[in-house]
Amino acid sequence: MSEKKDILFLCQYFYPEYVSSATLPFDTAQTLVEDGFSVDALCGYPKEYNTKGKVPMKEIYKGIEIERLRYLQLERTNFFGRAINYFSFTFSVLFKFTKLRNYKSIIVYSNPPLLPLIPALAKIIFDIKFVFVSYDIYPEIANKTNETSESGLITKGMNLINKFVFKYVDKVVALSSEMKKYLVNNRKDLNQNQVEIIPNWYKDVKHKLDELQINTNENKLFEEIDQDYLVVSYFGNLGTCQDLETILQGIRKLKEKNIYFVFAGHGNKMDRLKKIVSKENLTNVSIYGFLHNKEYLKALKISDVFLVSLAQGVSGLSVPSKTYAYMMAGKPIISIMSNETDIAKDLRDNNAGYNVEVGNVKGFIKSIENLNNVNLRESMGENCRELFEKKYKKNICTSQYSDLFKKMLNE
Repeated sequence: MSEKKDILFLCQYFYPEYVSSATLPFDTAQTLVEDGFSVDALCGYPKEYNTKGKVPMKEIYKGIEIERLRYLQLERTNFFGRAINYFSFTFSVLFKFTKLRNYKSIIVYSNPPLLPLIPALAKIIFDIKFVFVSYDIYPEIANKTNETSESGLITKGMNLINKFVFKYVDKVVALSSEMKKYLVNNRKDLNQNQVEIIPNWYKDVKHKLDELQINTNENKLFEEIDQDYLVVSYFGNLGTCQDLETILQGIRKLKEKNIYFVFAGHGNKMDRLKKIVSKENLTNVSIYGFLHNKEYLKALKISDVFLVSLAQGVSGLSVPSKTYAYMMAGKPIISIMSNETDIAKDLRDNNAGYNVEVGNVKGFIKSIENLNNVNLRESMGENCRELFEKKYKKNICTSQYSDLFKKMLNE
């Protein structure tokens, strides 16, 4: 019998997909390979978030042996579509269950929420180590956003799954201190020592950003945006976990000011925003699809201020990873979420932007008006960049995963 490999990544999205739920696990896997671990990945076959066209079902890339599984991939804009995708991918992995005996440890992610059942079973049968990375906390996040009922069958089923998973997990990675606090307080089989706080990150491409030239004659993407305006941008997912209402009220009240709002990404609230902008003729807003690579860098470049938000009651259940790309760019951030989140504290303690509670439209507008001051904007932007360099660069965060596995596999 051959010797077991060190780590298997079990996740729906992976290389070459470009969404954060693919790039973050891939970055982690790369670091682990560089630090001497043997690493494989079992993931879904790319579809929606892939620009490379057809990719092989199996390949070795950057020292990582990747096996991709085909599964049903319906539209993700509604709960039913996402649920079908989750079940389909989980069953595809289940057919590969015996493969899991070949590893010392498995790292799995909270999306899809059914998937952690499989490494929990593998721990019982194959005696492997099991690391669970909590991007989102289910079923609570679905309850808070009214996708599921607290008394419904889905919630009851998820609670049973959680009871089983957290009984057998070796380590849990929380993305923030408020997420760790929530997990420890609400998962009875989990103790403080089992939960490590490792935030998400973003690659440092500031040099590319600085060198980038914006020429609207060559690139028509942002031609309607008046660069004399203060450009306030929101990028990435705008879905059930994000607050839109506070931003929308601000857009309406600032319609006649020299302030322009840019949105780019996906999500059910992005679709709703498009309809409202069209119906109300909000001429101070532009909306684009999902941007990546050079287009995304251009979007970061033209922006003066960035927005990030969480819906009421979601703080502690999710952490928006787009925040770290904003910090990398060195521009101030306005967050709309609980004052008790790590993001809000970071912005406040480092004078890197503002935080307003959900529904505080006056505070939101005041924050934007304050940032019309160029000197304040530049100062906060510099502080934001310093914060990124201190806490959220890729090597800083991924090395914490390396330390976690070194300790766990040596025990």
